[in-house]
Amino acid sequence: MKATGIVRRIDDLGRVVIPKEIRRTMRIREGDPLEIFTASDGEVIFKKYSPIGELSEFAGQYTDVLCRATGLPVLITDRDHVIAVAGMPKKDAMERRISAQLEELIENRENYIASPDTKALHPLADREKEAGLAFPIIGGGDVAGAVVLMLNENGSMPTQTEIKLVTVAASFLGKQTEE
Repeated sequence: MKATGIVRRIDDLGRVVIPKEIRRTMRIREGDPLEIFTASDGEVIFKKYSPIGELSEFAGQYTDVLCRATGLPVLITDRDHVIAVAGMPKKDAMERRISAQLEELIENRENYIASPDTKALHPLADREKEAGLAFPIIGGGDVAGAVVLMLNENGSMPTQTEIKLVTVAASFLGKQTEE
């Protein structure tokens, strides 16, 4: 664990303020859920809670099926990282931070469909691969992540079938986060 040198006191209601620098670095925003763990040595650990992360094994199976159905690489992300990947080397994408561009799309609950008229979406931070589709996963009114279908090697635009498949995947995963 990394020491920050920042010390905060607990107020009379049991609250502690997480410093702005840490919130910015860890991409913790107002309203984000945090899990609280305790260790036997007295440590209290705050971890960003990812409802879609709880479904990572299931999401992995879903990416495999979607990849086989479309023949294209597929990513499923939470609000910060890739949690499942199929159709591309896992080391290139798994646990990798999503781009600010994809993060904004998720936060705004916007669908992305590549076309000759749209700006390219690069879903992974520090990677040039382009997405063909990206749909947010919304469950119980909360945004949990996104389903991303990457562009074909030849750059052909997404088909109506691919759009429907990604729409269903995002809706289905959103429903799973509600349970």
